Amino acid sequence: MTIASLNLEGSSAGHVVVVTTADEAKSPQAPTGVDASPERVALLTGWRQHNDVASLAEVNSSVSVPNLDGKWYQKYWAFAGLGFLISVAYMDPGNWATDLSGGASFGYTLLSIILISNFTAIFLQYLSLKLGIVTNRDLAQACRDAYPKWVVYCLWIIMEIAIASTDLAEVIGSAVALNLLIGIPVWAGVLITAVDTLFILVFGTKSFRFLEVIVFLLCAVIAGIFAYELAVVKPKWVKVAAGLIPKTEIITNPEILFNAIGILGATVMPHSLFLHSSIIQTRAYPRTKEGRKMALRYGGLDSAISLMLAFFVNAAILILAAAAFYYGPNRNTGVESITQAYQLLAPALGNHAAKILFGVALLASGQNSTIIGTLAGQVVMEGFLQIRIKPWLRRLLTRSIAIIPAAIVAAVGGNAAAGKLLVLSQVILSFTLIFAVVPLVHFTSSRAKMGSFVNLWLTRIAATITAILIAGLNAYLIVQSIRLRTFGSAGDV
Repeated sequence: MTIASLNLEGSSAGHVVVVTTADEAKSPQAPTGVDASPERVALLTGWRQHNDVASLAEVNSSVSVPNLDGKWYQKYWAFAGLGFLISVAYMDPGNWATDLSGGASFGYTLLSIILISNFTAIFLQYLSLKLGIVTNRDLAQACRDAYPKWVVYCLWIIMEIAIASTDLAEVIGSAVALNLLIGIPVWAGVLITAVDTLFILVFGTKSFRFLEVIVFLLCAVIAGIFAYELAVVKPKWVKVAAGLIPKTEIITNPEILFNAIGILGATVMPHSLFLHSSIIQTRAYPRTKEGRKMALRYGGLDSAISLMLAFFVNAAILILAAAAFYYGPNRNTGVESITQAYQLLAPALGNHAAKILFGVALLASGQNSTIIGTLAGQVVMEGFLQIRIKPWLRRLLTRSIAIIPAAIVAAVGGNAAAGKLLVLSQVILSFTLIFAVVPLVHFTSSRAKMGSFVNLWLTRIAATITAILIAGLNAYLIVQSIRLRTFGSAGDV
């Protein structure tokens, strides 16, 4: 594959990649237009080393995009679907325990925290896709090209731990769903989830649009089930609306604050920031200034709309838990486990129907998260290390890291031990998140790396405050979890 480049005197790498591959240039789906402006050339010299490898090369620029003068709805449709891939990380099984705990213990009080978390996610995901669009790099590649090798290796190890933790939550969530649906033990369900990988191997790289359709359908199943469940339970919507307004007791009550931080930590996922900066490049938008502006506009709109779906799902879980366990006739604030959660519909639907509906939604969530987690794993390994191994092997390795410990723990310690492992995975994710947010804020706030697309001063301030708050709150969460020994207190399966 031939890379067209522009030689620059004084460049340590000897060349700067300005255009896409020659093969892509001949394709009808390829980006049209090349930005060789002085700003673009200067922008590319703002890195320690240059990047000449496309992110997710097998699907890079594989989805056609209308011309700049095309209809707005045609442009939006071209970018639609990416946001659903990202939204999966915000409604995976790892989020369900914190939402259930918050609703059962504190009613609708923490709905405002879910809303704030969602706006934070929209903001960070926008910065992620902006980095990918402007620099032609995913976040992992950007770290590799900007930082010393020892920093790169440290970040890579941390992100691999994050992805393994994410996959762990997905494995346990899917296993619990199988337990609810067909009654098999959780440890056996964990082993069955190995089949997930085969699905990804067959379809993952055949067509990126096909992958997006599968994810959208699974998202629609989840959203549809929860919409139906809300209609059946009939919560008091005036109280629900009041829960969207932040209360001072969230700060003054240590128990509520602790749960709120748990929701924040479980909502924003580090691997989704790496993934978004990569998959936005699957669109064949013109690699020019105007083309990038178009990609930012419609990619950002797609992301915001899709993440509001994630807000609906997370809010629905909390609302259902609150309506059934906190405000219900038989109040039970101790019901916080995933296997008990279907009981919130039992009075209205019957025990069997409630278990099936909740199990199907949880299984769809786990399968969706499996697809996204393994794809993010490929982005991280290829981006940080420039190691390209066969996608099926990479995904098999990622899945094995999660399956083996989950199966052992579930078999030896039972469901309670698996639940503690689930919560532990969320604590690990809370710790690793800051190592994705800080580089992202750094890069997008650097004029040398972003040119005229650099964050405005107000955005820089907001991004910096966000990074500091995430670091501080997650540090508090981890310290308190260790001090109070609360790993698994809201995570039994």
